[in-house]
Amino acid sequence: MNEKLISEYYHFTELYDRLIYRKKIGIQKNFTIQELKIKINNLSNIYNKKKGQMVFADGNPKSNLMIIGEAPGANEEKFQRPFVGEAGKLLDKMLSAINLNRDSVYITNVINYRPPDNRKPTSDEINLFLPYLKEHIQLINPKLILLLGSTALEAFFNKEYTITKIRGTWLKIKIKNKVFNCLPSFHPAFLLRQPEQKKQSWTDLQIIRDSLKEI
Repeated sequence: MNEKLISEYYHFTELYDRLIYRKKIGIQKNFTIQELKIKINNLSNIYNKKKGQMVFADGNPKSNLMIIGEAPGANEEKFQRPFVGEAGKLLDKMLSAINLNRDSVYITNVINYRPPDNRKPTSDEINLFLPYLKEHIQLINPKLILLLGSTALEAFFNKEYTITKIRGTWLKIKIKNKVFNCLPSFHPAFLLRQPEQKKQSWTDLQIIRDSLKEI
């Protein structure tokens, strides 16, 4: 294959763009939230969404606690904020129980667009968004991360753990040379379906509360 064909192949398959993008990220000193939003907006065609339908984040970007859920639902898509439906109301109550609110935490999802019929994201979809989620974490640079649900757990640990067995246990996420402490717990939507599990979630919340006090 001659050099021209190789060049055309790289551009056609977008390998060139991905390689150049990774190189730039490696040397970029002042990568911003706005630039990340632009990049995620370019993924809107994954579910045939419009760019304005992206659900990016909510809360305080300077918070010590970053909360990561699964994906937006219909209400989140409508208001362009994560966790504003019934699950969001429950999350607000959970945060209030440990003296936190949306102004004192930072909330986002693994997937920034609503999947069709609110279905669970596939592993391929999770992996597509994962590099951007990692950049998001780097930008916020939280002291602690609360992973809500199996999708958030899978994003960083594949299928190594199940949420029922590992919830309430501290794990570590390594992004480049930085290690972030994360705690998996049940997603509020799951708790709405299985309210008897709220007791275990309360235990997890207490762990978060006590750990934040030590920071």
